[in-house]
Amino acid sequence: MRSVLEVADIFRRHGPAYRRDRQGSLGRVETRVMRAVELCRTAELGGHLEACADCSHTRIAYNSCRNRHCPKCQGPAREAWLDERQKDLLPTPYFHVVFTVPAAVGAVAFQNKAVVYAILFEAALWTLKTIAADRRHLGGEIGGIAILHSWGQALTHHPHIHCLIPGGALAQDGRWIACRPNFFLPIHVLSHLFRRRFIERLVQAHDAGELSFFGDLLALNGPEAFAGMMAEQRRINWIVYAKPPFGSPQHVLAYLGRYTHRVAIANSRLVSLEDDAVAFRWRDYRHGNAARVMTLHPAEFIRRFLLHALPDGFHRIRHFGFLANGHRRSRLVLIRQAIAAIASMRTNDHDAGVPRAARPSRLAFDPALCPCCGGAMRVIATFPRCRPCPDTS
Repeated sequence: MRSVLEVADIFRRHGPAYRRDRQGSLGRVETRVMRAVELCRTAELGGHLEACADCSHTRIAYNSCRNRHCPKCQGPAREAWLDERQKDLLPTPYFHVVFTVPAAVGAVAFQNKAVVYAILFEAALWTLKTIAADRRHLGGEIGGIAILHSWGQALTHHPHIHCLIPGGALAQDGRWIACRPNFFLPIHVLSHLFRRRFIERLVQAHDAGELSFFGDLLALNGPEAFAGMMAEQRRINWIVYAKPPFGSPQHVLAYLGRYTHRVAIANSRLVSLEDDAVAFRWRDYRHGNAARVMTLHPAEFIRRFLLHALPDGFHRIRHFGFLANGHRRSRLVLIRQAIAAIASMRTNDHDAGVPRAARPSRLAFDPALCPCCGGAMRVIATFPRCRPCPDTS
């Protein structure tokens, strides 16, 4: 019997009261996320009966909700995504650059998620590509993967962009321009240009009537109050930082496997659930990365979890530069040829520099194998869901 506490358990136990208390104010997206997580892998979504081909073991497997906010549904999605990303790896160090926004801008983002999250992506990627193209730095086209996270360890709203970038650029003449060891681009230049670009785009959105405010931010609907806030944001430092480069393609894949398909909190961080309390583990980065346990009222835990529900159709993982979907394959061919030419004395692989990266270890539980003998599990019967499946688009 399953003994691990899940977010679904919290939603099933306290979700009905939470929805009842907020009837008329809870958004459609948030309501749909709650119902999807509650119903995931239960009889209400239907399922099938499996039997082992080698022994007599049978089991019932219920269908998943496939909602991107569900902690249980990210494993299979992550595996399929990683299989595709392995084809894109380059034999070069990878850098991890993070773009954050001040708390006041984060509050604006929360009330205008689709618009401001899009600006966050655009400003971060434009900044990276612009500075990298400058001959004083790399002088070529970079590429990478950008990932939106909107949470901190305590589930508070903290929007930021993580960028995973190969350490070099593709010159117009087809050469590969490698970064200096352990250095990608100057952080202070990235920070200043990112701040300027973000504020310019946010002001444009406000002038175009694309932003709306309520509650404590209601005054920002007026041009004078908004202009005053933007003036304040121009005077403070915006934090952009780069982590040390990854040592190998294996490390890149391991990072991607545990990071890209995260939700606000994993089931493994949950500690206990009571009538009036939910406890979970978190790391206090302000005090030496100390491991702590936080206890919240169930309604507050649910509220914080739902802070991170994304707008319908919003893509939180994006490819840019030479890894953009439109020309990724052709650009990678050129880059691998260029890198192979530079390192020809130590590269004799027939596929010209494709790294032989080991895949991260799979989950301990493989649903395709029998837990008793390791044989193949086969579907022998199916049964329909008991009620309409929630929309998970």
